[in-house]
Amino acid sequence: MLRRAWKPIAASIVVAGPAYYFYTSRDQTFELPIRVKDSDGKKQIAMKTLPLLPMTSINSSLRESGTAETTSRPYGVTWHQTTSALASNDPIEDAHSHQIIQSDDGKSDLLFFSVFDGHGGRNTSQLLSRTLINAVALKLSQLAASTTASSSTKSFTDGLWAIWSKSPSNSTPTSWDVPSISSAIENAFVEFDQVLLDAPISILKQTLQEGNLTAKSPVPDLSSNASGIQTMQAAISGSCALMALFDTAQKDLYIACTGDSRAVVAVWKPTADGKGTWEVDVLSEDQSARNPKEVERLRSEHPDDEADNVVMNGRVLGGLEPSRAFGDARYKWPIGMQELLNQVYMAGNGTPLRKPPRTFKTPPYVTARPVVTHRKLSFEDPSSLRFLVLATDGLWDVLTPEEVVTLVGGHLAGLKGTIPKSTLPSLVPTSVANAGVDGKAGKQLARSTKQGSWAFVDDNLSTHLIRNALGGGDEKELRQMMSIPAGTSRRYRDDITVTVVWWEAGKENEAESVIVKSKL
Repeated sequence: MLRRAWKPIAASIVVAGPAYYFYTSRDQTFELPIRVKDSDGKKQIAMKTLPLLPMTSINSSLRESGTAETTSRPYGVTWHQTTSALASNDPIEDAHSHQIIQSDDGKSDLLFFSVFDGHGGRNTSQLLSRTLINAVALKLSQLAASTTASSSTKSFTDGLWAIWSKSPSNSTPTSWDVPSISSAIENAFVEFDQVLLDAPISILKQTLQEGNLTAKSPVPDLSSNASGIQTMQAAISGSCALMALFDTAQKDLYIACTGDSRAVVAVWKPTADGKGTWEVDVLSEDQSARNPKEVERLRSEHPDDEADNVVMNGRVLGGLEPSRAFGDARYKWPIGMQELLNQVYMAGNGTPLRKPPRTFKTPPYVTARPVVTHRKLSFEDPSSLRFLVLATDGLWDVLTPEEVVTLVGGHLAGLKGTIPKSTLPSLVPTSVANAGVDGKAGKQLARSTKQGSWAFVDDNLSTHLIRNALGGGDEKELRQMMSIPAGTSRRYRDDITVTVVWWEAGKENEAESVIVKSKL
């Protein structure tokens, strides 16, 4: 069991004293600076008194969406996953999905886990949560079928599993190597985005071919066309995407990142004294206009006379923070196409498209092409990768990868109660193998990592991380952050979605699958 294996770090739990709760029990309101318009219509800052929600309501909100799933597989590994989400936008613009594709003999799996950070609406992220995993699986199946004899007679899973059906000792074709699979994932992302962008154009072309036009209307009015509006909304809103693919046959992990969500894995390193440390490995780079590597890439893809404008104030063309995303057609369609589609779909229903940024010249400025990272897995080696955290940037705005690994490691070791932030690193030691590239410089909230306390009160690991991102053991801070109403809260916290995946070997006889809704 994990808790037995990592028990040496589960000690010295400190619980908050009565004085702490005395303050929170007496204060039932708090003040917050709010932007308001004065009598002249000018914006100014005013202090507004807001009620503090009771802890019962806060706990219910934090735990409402949480799920936990345990799946034991015939190859002797039990997979655990938790997912939880907390809205700041109304409705939430984040989404998530997961899927297991089993080999025909039941001895291997492909496990997919994804989180999606939408912006400008939830249309793109919701679409991705329903379809992107299937698009990647289909692309991998096509990769297999391209060199598999009689591929036309093979089923989808037959073709897909041709990639992983050979043991490493056999002469596996070079097209099934890590670069080829990584490339297939990249291409699946890019092709899916192109289909998304082309969908409203295809509907327009079909309408034009049918010839239902009049002399007074050289272009059709599709503002009431439900399918057309739906495809437009998915194209003009946007979403980051972060996907993990576990291949249990070849023991490979692939992380595909488009945007500024982040993936972090932890490797358990036993020490001679019978204890151990967690090694932090950040498997994604924040693809934002604050990342120098992304700024350099963007400038290299456009004429020299755009060098000063392609990134302004840490945003693409001064507007969009992530430098890679699905949708966001405003940064991809040529101006003429934007004007045409606006007239066809949007003008007639009173929701015209925003005009392109004023420095818009040579699109596209944003790509959905992910960066794919690979790591090897070992289910037997005690010194190996042990858990994965996928989260949208709302979590990483306030927690560092080291803090997240410490919080997960402590939870797996069985820590309970409230623990000072200054104490936890000694209970759950960490080291950093790869810090990644932080594209959030200047964005993260200013806070002291030494002051305050962490809370170990949630069974669900993902909910546990969200609670600690918003105040943890500091009940006053937590109540304030959770009491800010939707609309206003977006200035203080983003939507947060977290998936945590971990695994144990030697569990062949456990139940096949158990899904648990978080306790309220």
